[in-house]
Amino acid sequence: MLYFTRWKAAAVMFTAFFVCLFAVPNFFPEKVVQSWPKWAQRHVVLGLDLQGGSHILLEVDSGAVRKEKLEALRDDVRRLLREARVGYTGLVVRGTSVEVRIREGGEAQARTKLQDLSQPLGGILSSTGQRSIDIASEAGGLIRLTLTEPAIVERIRQSVEQSIQIVERRVNELGTVEPLIQRQGVNRILVQVPGLQDPTRLKELLGKTAKLDFRLVDQSTTPEQALQGRAPPESEILYSPQKQQRAPYLIEKRVVVSGGDLTDAQPGFDQRTSEPIVSFRFNTGGARKFAQVTQENVGKPFAIVLDNEVISAPVIREPILGGSGQISGSFTVEQANDLAILLRAGALPAPLTIIEERTVGPGLGQDSIEKGKLSSYVGAAMVVIFMLATYGLFGLFANIAVAINVAMIFGILSLLNATLTLPGIAGIVLTVGIAVDSNVLIYERIREEVRGGRSAINAIDAGFSRALATILDSNITTFIAAAVLFYIGTGPVRGFAVTLGIGIITTVFTAFTVTRLIVAYWVRWWRPQRVPI
Repeated sequence: MLYFTRWKAAAVMFTAFFVCLFAVPNFFPEKVVQSWPKWAQRHVVLGLDLQGGSHILLEVDSGAVRKEKLEALRDDVRRLLREARVGYTGLVVRGTSVEVRIREGGEAQARTKLQDLSQPLGGILSSTGQRSIDIASEAGGLIRLTLTEPAIVERIRQSVEQSIQIVERRVNELGTVEPLIQRQGVNRILVQVPGLQDPTRLKELLGKTAKLDFRLVDQSTTPEQALQGRAPPESEILYSPQKQQRAPYLIEKRVVVSGGDLTDAQPGFDQRTSEPIVSFRFNTGGARKFAQVTQENVGKPFAIVLDNEVISAPVIREPILGGSGQISGSFTVEQANDLAILLRAGALPAPLTIIEERTVGPGLGQDSIEKGKLSSYVGAAMVVIFMLATYGLFGLFANIAVAINVAMIFGILSLLNATLTLPGIAGIVLTVGIAVDSNVLIYERIREEVRGGRSAINAIDAGFSRALATILDSNITTFIAAAVLFYIGTGPVRGFAVTLGIGIITTVFTAFTVTRLIVAYWVRWWRPQRVPI
């Protein structure tokens, strides 16, 4: 165990030096590091509790999810009955149901056709026979389609998962570092953005559903007449987004092209007026529908609707066949950029409500850093003193290995651009104790071998050999616990698990390579007759 070939010794020293090298950028100012090569600019990212930043808790509007689901069901009922040429009246949404009254003679055909809307729920519930819609027939040709509660819960779950992805894309577009975005509870999303002291713009981005639609303007009557109660049933009154003198528009409810067909959106400037605009591009299907609509409606106004507000309603001068266009609406540069971010990220499936907001100041974060440093220094000093007092020269070897161990932890954290939190610092301090514990097991085993009558060199060799299995067992079980904490835990628990898991890996490396290499060279140079423990 004490014999190292030259290439093995060189490999151990190179590995330790190379990993520790990645921790170097953390000791230089950010401006200095930015002038270095890209591969050398990795550093540890401070978490919200150390750097300060914004903490926002969002809640998905379950009522809006339910409403959207019912409206989609109503539209599906209308479509299926028209395809089957079944006469009906009174198609309405009432409570959690959609009701439709079928004309005499078409009840059986209508029920058979509508039965296709009731699908079995997937996953675990599929074995129970649970379905998405309950269909009931009543006297007078009335058919009631009711959304089941499991179907609504599943839809809310899907909306939360989809919202997390969209929120993550929106936050990343801001250029922030290592935001934390995760699900909390059934219908809530936690957003933490370190370093963001003014969350106003973030709240504006997250609070917008960004549901973009392209619809035709209804010219059968004026908006003023429609406001007096003469609006056609297939149209609705929408307003422009201006806070003052909001202009009303009579817009058809039918969505001609959906924002879901967009593939890209970029801010820019109009070449004629130099006003900020947003240029957009459709996918193949969206480009085809957009071209068809503009061909059929030349000379008519075409509304661009964002979150039920009419951004602009330009007149179609000529067919737009290229699958791209632009949105203008007296934007500022920042508004155009934010709108482009929203459109690129996609629309939220349901509105998000901010139910909790906290801003952690940099002063509080700096205070946490100072206290974390103090606890680390005190803990490390006590460990160093204990090892020197208990094991003398071998305690010094252990302390050198522990220092390399801590440097390697920061090197790996920097290499991964991992986020360091206050619990993460606690994990590093705990790792120092675990690393020393490995050396204690080795040294106590060496003492036992000396008491058993072995020579100094044989006792040292046996101590490293026979302590290996015990140290591996204890560290593997601790690593499993850290892995479980990482995959099940959230936020601060994950930060603790990351540093603890990395520390266990570096501990095993330093205890059985670095410490052993130091002791091996000491034995080779001094040829001791007794072990100084």
